This record gives sequence, C-alpha cells and structure tokens, in this order.
Amino acid sequence: MPLSRIVSAVIAITLALGMIILGGWYFTFGIGILIVLAQLEYFRLVRAKGVEPAGKTTLVVSQLLLISSMIAPNVTDAMFCLGGTIICFYLLFQPKMATIADISSSILGLFYAGYLPTFWVRLRVSLPNSSNASNLPLDGYWPDSWLNPSQFPTALTLTFLVMACIWAADIGAYTMGKSFGRTRLSDISPKKTVEGAVFGVLGSLIVAEIGAWYFHLPAWQISGVMLGTLIGITSLLGDLTESMMKRDAGVKDSGQLIPGHGGILDRTDSYVFTAPLVYYFFTLLLPLFTA
Repeated sequence: MPLSRIVSAVIAITLALGMIILGGWYFTFGIGILIVLAQLEYFRLVRAKGVEPAGKTTLVVSQLLLISSMIAPNVTDAMFCLGGTIICFYLLFQPKMATIADISSSILGLFYAGYLPTFWVRLRVSLPNSSNASNLPLDGYWPDSWLNPSQFPTALTLTFLVMACIWAADIGAYTMGKSFGRTRLSDISPKKTVEGAVFGVLGSLIVAEIGAWYFHLPAWQISGVMLGTLIGITSLLGDLTESMMKRDAGVKDSGQLIPGHGGILDRTDSYVFTAPLVYYFFTLLLPLFTA
C-alpha cells in the first residue's frame, strides 16, 4: 500500500475520532466542512454531464439544515422540504431556463450531501432519550477517564460503534476481496467482488455484536446482528451508488483532495445512507426490544 495512502488514512481517522469524542459544535463544524467539500465534488460530477445545478444555493441551504439538526433537530425534516422548495424557486428566475436535470440534480445534491449527513449530528449530539454529557465550551465533551468506555455518554458510544462497524466493513471488504475475491459483484464497480462484500458485512456484524454486548444494548444477541448486517449492507450500497455517479460522469475519482484515496465522496460514500438508517434503528426499532 502506498505511503501516502497510509498517512492520509491515519490523519483522517485521527480527525474523525477527535470529532466523534468532542461532539457538540465541534462535531457539527467538522461535518459542515465535509458537506461543503462533498457537495463541491458532487456538483463537479454533475457539471461534467452538462447540467447546471443551483450549487451555491444548495450549499447555503445544506448548512442551514446542519445548524438546525444541532439546535432544533425536530424541525430539520421540515426545513429539508422548505430548502428544496427554495432551490426550485431560485431556478425559476435564472437567465437561462432551468431543465429537469438542473432541478433534479440540485435536489439530489441537497438530499445526498446535505440532508442525509445531518443524521450524524442527530446521532452524536441530539439522540433522544440518551445521555450526552458536556464538559467543554460549545457543548463539547472530553472523558475524565478512558478506563471504562461503557460509561461514556450514550450518544458517543453509539456513534463510535456505528463508525467502527463501517470501518470493519470497509477493511474486511478491501483486504479479503483483494486476497480472495474472484466473483465480480457489479459492473458498476468492477473491482468489487462478492467475496469482498460478504467479508465486509461479516466484519461489520462481528464488531456490532461485540459492541452490543459491551455497551449492553437491549437483546444484544439479536440487536447486534441486526445492526451489523444493516450497516454492512448499507455501506456497500452507498459505495456502489457513488461509483455509479462517477461512472456516469466518466471519472475514476470524485476528486484528488486526499492523497492515495481520491476525493471526499470517495471516502465518505459508505457513511451517507448509513446515518439515517442507524438513527432510526436506535430511535424506533431498538426501543421495541425493551417493551
């Protein structure tokens, strides 16, 4: 593996862990930067197809959604509908009449790289019925002791567990697929194999099962399997979705921001669709195990 890829991965993981632990506005600010970078890459892909989306307006609306998810998460969904409406109205008054492709690509940009990432903030910062201690300015948190992670705030432990599952899925799919992969998974991404996908889901499942036991999730034997399988499959489908967009745009990577890894979208595609599903898993499905 190239040295640049290893160094970039170490830096990215360190920053991600710092964001997750600190939480509060620190985490929100970090997600906000990722949203801007991801949307810029997304709009470059779109413009490569000759489409002219409402890029600046979508960027602004996305940041408003993110702020809303931090201070008033209950209204974020309503703001998403309002934001989509604003984008459509904006396109009405352009000198050149907007096309269906202009409108749909703008709304997809808002949904894919603006609205869905807000669920990470909801999970880490505003998860209902969970402890979310704050001992730093800007609603931040830093553990007084690292000896017993099970005593960390619930929102922190659950967010870390989800991230660990995604990392396990990515590592399992990459390493085992490279070593044992023989059967192509999809023409969308020729390098992905069925064997790699299976090991990716299995890696996520194992980490989720261990985490569910360690953090005392309700009915941990069942909930761990469900969570790990959900994350493993969703992260894979998120990866394929981004690959489909790149293939349509005729590019290998969404950008070159991260040496050895490509662009932000290339590194975060596994996280996009995972966020809302795990959020609703914890808020809607998991409580059923305690009923």
